[in-house]
Amino acid sequence: MKKLLLVVAAIAILGLQFSCQPAAQTQPDTKAADEAALRNLDTEWSKAAGTKDVDKTVSYYAADAVVMPPNGAATTGKDAIRNLWKEILTTPGFSGGWTTTKVEVARSGDIGYVTSAYDVTMNDAGGKPVTDHGKSIEVWKKQSDGSWKCVRDIWNSDLPISTPQEKK
Repeated sequence: MKKLLLVVAAIAILGLQFSCQPAAQTQPDTKAADEAALRNLDTEWSKAAGTKDVDKTVSYYAADAVVMPPNGAATTGKDAIRNLWKEILTTPGFSGGWTTTKVEVARSGDIGYVTSAYDVTMNDAGGKPVTDHGKSIEVWKKQSDGSWKCVRDIWNSDLPISTPQEKK
């Protein structure tokens, strides 16, 4: 009888121990919704740039963002990024934007990336319109309030590098 009582007590203790363990927390799968959100944000961002809205264009960046434009130094801080975009968007003849080509969000749901293809036209030094097309990648991070902000942005041209004109 004592053996049976010990077995019942052991089973009860094990049952109590397992029932006191916290339940495994399963996070809802938000990957599809997060990817759709980033695709929409990227589309809105391109439209803001296309309408030359500097403030709206810069609003997509996180406070600690780094922008890496072609043929230029990396730019950090909202004021410096704003100055960069102001220079780009106010260049004579500026028009264009970009189209999202791929969006992917990490399983953790807190970071993602967007790739895109861009077409931009600006006037050259002689006032002639010149069109550039290329690709970009943006790294987005989910903020503490649940919004997404771009933390890294880089783009470069698909056009061949021009060689300097030889002196005559």
